[in-house]
Amino acid sequence: MFAIMLDDGAELRPLEPWQAEEFLAHLERARAAVDPWVPWATRSTDLDSARATLQRYADLAARDAGRLYGIWLDGTLVGGTMFVAFDATAGTCEIGCWLEPAGQGRGLITRAAGRLVDWAVRVRGIHRVEWLTRPDNTASRGVARRLGMRLDGVLREEFAYRGVRHDTEVWSLLAPEWAGVPAPTTPWAATRSPGDGPQRTGQP
Repeated sequence: MFAIMLDDGAELRPLEPWQAEEFLAHLERARAAVDPWVPWATRSTDLDSARATLQRYADLAARDAGRLYGIWLDGTLVGGTMFVAFDATAGTCEIGCWLEPAGQGRGLITRAAGRLVDWAVRVRGIHRVEWLTRPDNTASRGVARRLGMRLDGVLREEFAYRGVRHDTEVWSLLAPEWAGVPAPTTPWAATRSPGDGPQRTGQP
């Protein structure tokens, strides 16, 4: 399985349907922290629904329309980042993230999301990368800033959560703005660990 070392004992690798049990256990730890921000956290409450969430992203990946990656810290799944949407023809994509408390404060999301931005821009030719978040999600807004994104505007009362409508901020980064960022020194690498599913090769 492909993995990117994020330092501090953390790695980024694909999160797939065969990992539903591990994913569900992680969500049980993470739910209180991520439920207000990640809609599918509310819907992934048992093994079948957790597997359905992962399968949805596997289907998106098969169509080159989205991808899902987990972040493992010292061998434990603690969060992840994903291409919520990916359109190579239009040259646009949206990146999202989540993280349980055990992984917070280490810069894991910034490093992981940065790898997705880099791959999207340098490898796939994406021109515009978007990041959507609520104004009160200070951690997410901080990641957008650290990635060099700019706030384009606010979609007023666009997102409904438990009967309350919230604003959505739209942040973005353009390919020319990423051009000055040094390319990663650690490439995507094929790794294999006990218990992994069938090994795959190729770009993520």
